[in-house]
Amino acid sequence: MRRVRAEVLNAKRVGAYHSITIVAPEVAERVRPGQFVSVAMPEGRTFLLRRHFSIHQASRRGGWAGTLEFVFDPRGPGSSWLAEVKAHQFLDVIGPLGKAFAYPAKLTTCLLVAEGHGSAPMFFLGQELLARGKRVDMLVGAETQELVFKPIEGKRLAQTIVITTEDGSLGETGGVIDVLPQVVESTGAQVIYAATGRQTLRRISEFCTQRRIPSQVAVEEEMACGIGLCFTCTVPVIRKDGSGYDNLRACIDGPVFNPARILWDRWMGEEPHMVATPPEGFPVVKTWPG
Repeated sequence: MRRVRAEVLNAKRVGAYHSITIVAPEVAERVRPGQFVSVAMPEGRTFLLRRHFSIHQASRRGGWAGTLEFVFDPRGPGSSWLAEVKAHQFLDVIGPLGKAFAYPAKLTTCLLVAEGHGSAPMFFLGQELLARGKRVDMLVGAETQELVFKPIEGKRLAQTIVITTEDGSLGETGGVIDVLPQVVESTGAQVIYAATGRQTLRRISEFCTQRRIPSQVAVEEEMACGIGLCFTCTVPVIRKDGSGYDNLRACIDGPVFNPARILWDRWMGEEPHMVATPPEGFPVVKTWPG
């Protein structure tokens, strides 16, 4: 990872979200889909901690070489401040951080599932998969039409795209999990990648385990330092040998995980976190090749 003083090349609204493109060749040439950057806030007690954002796009060649773009929903004081940043200002950025998505070696048909601004990193992933000769289909959702991220660009990127909205204002009515079985059947998906809310990720994990479909998920967890020092973003993950579980840090061991190894009950607060081993008879499922 590198810490750089990055110039803002472009800052704009993208539907309901904000997008910032920065000039950071030291980061852009190393970043992979699923990783994120950490952005410093102004000095002061209100902005004590950095804010962390998944990478939406990274350009290593052409007229935009050495740039990367991240997208966010300005809700808190930090992201609201960032939404006011203008072109030619400078940001203190650390990256690339975190564990990236892995690309399938032999399987070729990939389904990308996301909701809200979780769709942003999936565009980067989709481009990298296409560059490796994979087929890419997308299933994206949001609460309303206004919160669906870049549906037109999604149609250009993917072989097929299915859109869902909770209020039925665009595409199918409901959430992505409601139409996931039909989309998998129609596309012949062999691999599923997902970036949604925790509850939906859990249901996608259960679906993939039942269907024996390899999958990877990018989790959302509150991060403080973003570099593995504070242990505020832990996710309980079963060890490969099934001997117990470890509280892995989403910032350096993730945010991408094999969902079949996440102890969802513990992570979602439905069971005590102080148990040293998985429940008796807990199946250790390997759903990702290698």
